[in-house]
Amino acid sequence: MTTVFGDAIISHVSGRPHSHQAVFEILSTEGFETAIEEITQWDGYAPTPLYSLKALAESLSLGEVLYKDEGARFGLGSFKALGGAYAALRVLHKHISFTLSHEVSFKDIRSGKYAEETAEITLVSATDGNHGRSLAWGCQRFGAPCRIYIHAGVSEIRAAAMRDLGAEVIRIKGDYGDSVELARDEAERNNWFVVSDTTWPGYSEPPRDVMLGYGVMTKEINEKLNHPPTHIFLQSACGGFAASVASALRQYWGYQTPRVVIVESELAPCLYESAKANEVKRVSIKEETIMAGLSCGEPSEMAWQILSEEASDFITIPDNIVAPTVRVLTRPNGDDPLIAAGESAVAGLAVLICAAKQLDLKAKLGLDENSRVLLIGSEGVTDREIFNTILEGGNNVG
Repeated sequence: MTTVFGDAIISHVSGRPHSHQAVFEILSTEGFETAIEEITQWDGYAPTPLYSLKALAESLSLGEVLYKDEGARFGLGSFKALGGAYAALRVLHKHISFTLSHEVSFKDIRSGKYAEETAEITLVSATDGNHGRSLAWGCQRFGAPCRIYIHAGVSEIRAAAMRDLGAEVIRIKGDYGDSVELARDEAERNNWFVVSDTTWPGYSEPPRDVMLGYGVMTKEINEKLNHPPTHIFLQSACGGFAASVASALRQYWGYQTPRVVIVESELAPCLYESAKANEVKRVSIKEETIMAGLSCGEPSEMAWQILSEEASDFITIPDNIVAPTVRVLTRPNGDDPLIAAGESAVAGLAVLICAAKQLDLKAKLGLDENSRVLLIGSEGVTDREIFNTILEGGNNVG
């Protein structure tokens, strides 16, 4: 491991965990159970692997490092496959039931019984790539038209992957926040339905369903563990992924739930700044991070309610440690498996490696030889060109 990790500037602010009520009020156990029951019936469903990286843990002087690899999820390359498609199904269910004046079933929508009605419901969203791919996949499965809005920093390979799933992809010149606003405005003008993974005032139902869909992943983790981890490092953009996982862990493990550490890019530190201010803060994206899936300037209000109660630490990392961290997973020691991870998947691991080199950071995070750390590799290789450049030694590949 190179000196880049020892020299990296890692910013840290302590959270204010308290009450732990939002995890039950916003994302109910019943909601998680409904999502899990539905998604695990879909064609192609299979649990993703949870690896114990023993050699890596030993090299970092930790008790255990667990890595949940979401790269194979439904063949879409990321955990997002669970959320966008499920939220799309929920939107279709609600509006078809309303139109027909009777309750329809998820199964009947999936089977094509209401194909005519579904074809009249256009679903739209903004994305950095993975959420849009999930939504496009869900729309293709259920038979709904799909429009995806992407910003200038989204690679053409990721855009093409959404087009291949039947989505109409609209690229804008601004950042992620600008694409969210355009998707919302055009949906309102055309009577389309937004299926976003982030909230804004008056809009929370689809983002909640997205987060509930992610519960499949956390359930798979919990069922594999005999004891709770001491820490979980969760990379974050607008906060939906982290809030979902933190909620499901709290609901399952109770007071034994692991210490939640939120990790963001220093170029998009909206949760970090919110934690400093103890209220939601929007930040300006002046430069795109290599971790395209973590480029978000404004937290989801709903996610922040959860994370402000659950997270003990908020951290930002520089881009120059991301590519070296991806390479660590492709060059394993001992019997650890080779893992092909995308750039947005490795933020938590990057912090762990830095903590092994920076003892003050290690102390702040309460890490020692007894720590059992859970990481979620949120994506596999979703852009082969970027991944190949990283393997060849490139760092600035955004």
